[in-house]
Amino acid sequence: MIISRTPLRVSFLGGGSDLPAYYRRHGGAVLSMAIDKSVYVTVSRKFDDAVRVSYSRTEEVEHASQVEHPLVREALAMLEINGGVEITSVADVPARGTGLGSSSSFTVGLLNALHAYRGRHVSAGTLAQESCQIEIERCGEPIGKQDQYAAAFGGFNFIRFNPDDTVNVEKVLCQPALMAELQSHLLFFYTGVTRPASALLQKQSRQLADDDCQAKAMGEMVALAESAYSRLCAGQIDVLGSMLHAAWQIKRKIADGITNGQIDEAYDAAIEAGAQGGKVLGAGGGGFLMFYAAPACHDAIRKALCKLRETPFSFAPRGSAIIFVH
Repeated sequence: MIISRTPLRVSFLGGGSDLPAYYRRHGGAVLSMAIDKSVYVTVSRKFDDAVRVSYSRTEEVEHASQVEHPLVREALAMLEINGGVEITSVADVPARGTGLGSSSSFTVGLLNALHAYRGRHVSAGTLAQESCQIEIERCGEPIGKQDQYAAAFGGFNFIRFNPDDTVNVEKVLCQPALMAELQSHLLFFYTGVTRPASALLQKQSRQLADDDCQAKAMGEMVALAESAYSRLCAGQIDVLGSMLHAAWQIKRKIADGITNGQIDEAYDAAIEAGAQGGKVLGAGGGGFLMFYAAPACHDAIRKALCKLRETPFSFAPRGSAIIFVH
């Protein structure tokens, strides 16, 4: 039996620039942090030659090619595992539509566990690349690349997406005291609404490809991510709140569906209560809201958003890891 643990992530700035429609023309960049909420995948030998997969439902089939879960089916095909295996998964938070990159964390964790099952250790870069191949190329998901790299590498990263499809992961070099101060300024609230990202991301990709104004707006968001990265490495965190606010004002104009009445009301209430900036995590329309605010304002923000469920997240320094082998 093999068990992998793979972190989810929060994206601060630059989200959307990891879509091929943008980075293949302009290059993209994202400031992203892995968090202490994870996806766990268990892979074990089955007593017969069939395949059993348990997630929100359970499948039992004679051959891996018959598995209906597309990510599992394609991962088994990539690693040439045809049968005799049982796969289960659980997560610390709702698995889909929350804006924390759970699908990619699952894919990275599944690949990590399957490689270990075959007796192989692979690098974080390989896990991220193979996960992108499965999700984007094999399964045709209209997503970007940031979630796979955040899950595989862990930590606090500035991730560059180059026009030639290469990716560079650069660690944000902060002192532990500065990281603790940054975390003390962050608040996370669950809206209670989950929404698949595919439709929103398809629309964003079309607009980025066809509308120069949209591409220009995304370029402004990339510039904010680059500036925040350099400022954080220089030990300056107070700028992050205003940068988040500026990016949110840009992003909410890029595509319909990123925000709605509930989100706008919550965001405005948090700003009025003292938040310096914030955003919806992921593609938008639901999931989690993140705010940056001085700790002295946190109680006022909690009171203003009392209808939402606060969910604290902490920094996770490690990426996908094998935590049990038997």
